[in-house]
Amino acid sequence: MGFPEEFSFHTACQLLVPSIGGGSAASPSPSFFSLSWVCGQGCLSPEMFHKAHQFSASISEEAEDVSEEAPLRDRSHIEKTLMLDEDKPADDYSVVLQRLRKIYHSSIKPLEQSYKYNELRQHEITDGEITSKPMVLFLGPWSVGKSTMINYLLGLENTRYQLYTGAEPTTSEFTVLMHGPKLKTIEGIVMAADSARSFSPLEKFGQNFLEKLIGIEVPHKLLERVTFVDTPGIIENRKQQERGYPFNDVCQWFIDRADLIFVVFDPTKLDVGLELEMLFRQLKGRESQIRIILNKADNLATQMLMRVYGALFWSLAPLINVTEPPRVYVSSFWPQDYKPDTHRELFLKEEISLLEDLNQVIENRLENKIAFIRQHAIRVRIHALLVDRYLQTYKDKMTFFSDGELVFKDIVEDPDKFYIFKTILAKTNVSKFDLPNREAYKDFFGINPISSFKLLSQQCSYMGGCFLEKIERAITHELPGLLGSLGLGKNPGALNCDKTGCGETPKNRYKKH
Repeated sequence: MGFPEEFSFHTACQLLVPSIGGGSAASPSPSFFSLSWVCGQGCLSPEMFHKAHQFSASISEEAEDVSEEAPLRDRSHIEKTLMLDEDKPADDYSVVLQRLRKIYHSSIKPLEQSYKYNELRQHEITDGEITSKPMVLFLGPWSVGKSTMINYLLGLENTRYQLYTGAEPTTSEFTVLMHGPKLKTIEGIVMAADSARSFSPLEKFGQNFLEKLIGIEVPHKLLERVTFVDTPGIIENRKQQERGYPFNDVCQWFIDRADLIFVVFDPTKLDVGLELEMLFRQLKGRESQIRIILNKADNLATQMLMRVYGALFWSLAPLINVTEPPRVYVSSFWPQDYKPDTHRELFLKEEISLLEDLNQVIENRLENKIAFIRQHAIRVRIHALLVDRYLQTYKDKMTFFSDGELVFKDIVEDPDKFYIFKTILAKTNVSKFDLPNREAYKDFFGINPISSFKLLSQQCSYMGGCFLEKIERAITHELPGLLGSLGLGKNPGALNCDKTGCGETPKNRYKKH
């Protein structure tokens, strides 16, 4: 019996063996781990595999009948923790966001455009991104329960709104769940063309990706305050990596903009392959936003759960280079009640802790947004200072008989020889930990000739002032002042231009407590 070339024999065994051992793909038996290893060694003949497939089909039908009759768990803790049962109107953040947008356009963007920062980091901030809701990103291997978890948090099970789930890889698109007055599906090409949304920069990843991007508007109270992004599961199969679009670059785009990142695992998929390793490299620097989730935990006995928990840390330890271990939530995120004779109190407390994390991100929306814009401004300032230093060194080394191209090539190849970065550290209040990679500027100046830039001292006008002074004022006064002004009242909408001086330099009300 032959098998299709793209069908992984090892993957098939992983789906079938749990059923042979008395479980299902969603609820593996304790014998899963040893039997899965045996199948991975290719010890199962095609004839035996075919028989196992038939037996698995009958077991799966019985399991589906049982799951349909399984009692649903209480959802009151979700409503209470996320405050979805409160009828108070949503806070009006429009005035604060309008001021934040003015600070960005008047004080940060001019320097950003003048020194082409977007071509170095490829992170263009749009008005839609400034005013967007917090984004929660779901990442992880295939069929670990990412889509099921979203359905559970939003209460979409058995409704026409629910995301499709299954034991096989089901999510092949990047799915963005947003709030809307009625159920509506939005094609990726429409989302990218709408400048009012925060997804217009995704157009740069090509039409093949836009066909794999879909937006769903759902009339749900939680989505009034947050946006969920479901991603295709990671499949450790070289052929599956040929997706037709730059998958890693798209993931990086969402990672850079996510306020909270859930990396989901289940007891059957703890191994780390090349694609998952690449994903954790992309998460470097965002450790504070990462939450690890060990899903489907009620399928395991206590001893096996402890072993799986340790195996998860063992697999992830080389990938997360931080002194403090990441927060790991152990529970089962789906609507059915916990399995009998399991640690339901522990799982419920873990679930409530995760919901509190999510609620904190929602409550700190404005603070996080202002901090994000300020961090962006610091990076733009450092980039402008470096380009200015490269240009000044170039002008100093040029003589009447010099070959400009060779002179600048020598500077770019060995910037330390000309004290480019050391000068920035010595003459400006820039941390050495914030300096970008030297290699990045080889590519940057390969595309952008040094002659296309002006010195910072020449970026001044009588009416508009100097670009560098404006961005430094935004970093040290305007943005901290806007952050401090949030404490003037519980209702952010109460702020007005008389108090905060929209567009003018505000007083620094930021105080450390």
